[in-house]
Amino acid sequence: MSGVGLVIVGSLVVVVLAPSGVESIRLEYPVDAGQDNGDGCPSMGPAAPHVRPGPTARGTRPRTRPAASPIPPPEDHMPTGAPAAEQAQRCTLADVAARAGVSSSTASLAFSGSGPVSDATKERVLAAASELGYAGPDPRARSLRRGRSGIVGVVVEERVRSAFLDPVKLQMLDGLSDAIAPLGAGVLLLTETGRGANAVSIEDAPLDAVVLVGCSPRLGESLEVLRRRGIPAVAIEGDPGDDIVEIGIDNREATRAGAEYLRSLGHTDVALVTLPFDAARTRGPLTPDLEHVSTADTASERLRGARDVFPGIGGRVAGGSSIEEGLEAARALLRDPAGRPTAIIAQSDLLAAGVIRAAEELGIRVPEELSVIGFDGIRPDGLQADLTTLVQPSVAKGRAAGEAVVRMLAGERPASVRFTSELHVGDTTAPPRA
Repeated sequence: MSGVGLVIVGSLVVVVLAPSGVESIRLEYPVDAGQDNGDGCPSMGPAAPHVRPGPTARGTRPRTRPAASPIPPPEDHMPTGAPAAEQAQRCTLADVAARAGVSSSTASLAFSGSGPVSDATKERVLAAASELGYAGPDPRARSLRRGRSGIVGVVVEERVRSAFLDPVKLQMLDGLSDAIAPLGAGVLLLTETGRGANAVSIEDAPLDAVVLVGCSPRLGESLEVLRRRGIPAVAIEGDPGDDIVEIGIDNREATRAGAEYLRSLGHTDVALVTLPFDAARTRGPLTPDLEHVSTADTASERLRGARDVFPGIGGRVAGGSSIEEGLEAARALLRDPAGRPTAIIAQSDLLAAGVIRAAEELGIRVPEELSVIGFDGIRPDGLQADLTTLVQPSVAKGRAAGEAVVRMLAGERPASVRFTSELHVGDTTAPPRA
């Protein structure tokens, strides 16, 4: 399976797909000695960089993009070994310092925002930089000086495109990116299944720290790689072990509360649609064998919460958290009128939306003939009903993970954090039909 990475640094976004799709994207700059344009810096020339894509996958066509504006290569403090012609084309921090009438060290402090530099001096340096077209010190050189890559990895267990379709993961990423903003770091999105010579992987990506997002059956495998590499890690959900910071929620207690609510309405014939239990994402009936080999702590804990109230509860295991997976699982549960449950507990809101869609297909009225409970507290696309669900603080979880990363990179040992969920009673649950 291909590895997918997304780097976000300020307004720059670079997507790397490997080994299928675009293998590499390389920005090339024309080598032009340039002429002094009168402002103290050599001219960059009119030519714009072009993108050279790698081979495309079968059955796909390369995308065309509008012509790009000239993009200057990284600023001064260029790592040793950069082509001389490339270095000669640029304004340097020394040029800015000379224009502002300060030392290079003072100009550097003005850009970094640290150190005893007056506001007037900072304004003078920034004005000189603007006149010369100088954007700031090269972030690559800054990384070399600090001994860091300037990248925080975020591992999602599914394909990256699936993560962007899941509002829960997007909310966690919002909180995470806000919290790590003081680091000035970029974010690299990785799938845990990256493989192949060209794949972007936690095996070899240059990372300062890693946050593992989601309810992954592969959590243990990913953590072993990070332990071996000595990279600080934070796990959102799961049971990572005592040496890894965990940002979790009360999965068992929350699901128990939802199940107790169904029982209070009079339901006794209740079924589950669960998240995956194993790394293969096996779909089908919820069997003792599958429960026994489970490597997915979140799915297992939510199952235990339901069993605390309905000891014999069964159901179907989905291959992931999506409306389509919930639809497929619910079709199997609801196909036989004689064996239909009166209520279904779905382990995510996306799965619950799929359950409701399956009920609509089969002419089953929700909640009159079928009650549905989800987990997350989002509003899935296309769902008109107010879903009864367990609401979790997704943004706060992401923010807590980011704060833990900041503290770890400062040499501290942050504690794990456990949030609680709340039952939201919507209009998808009602007493069973007599």
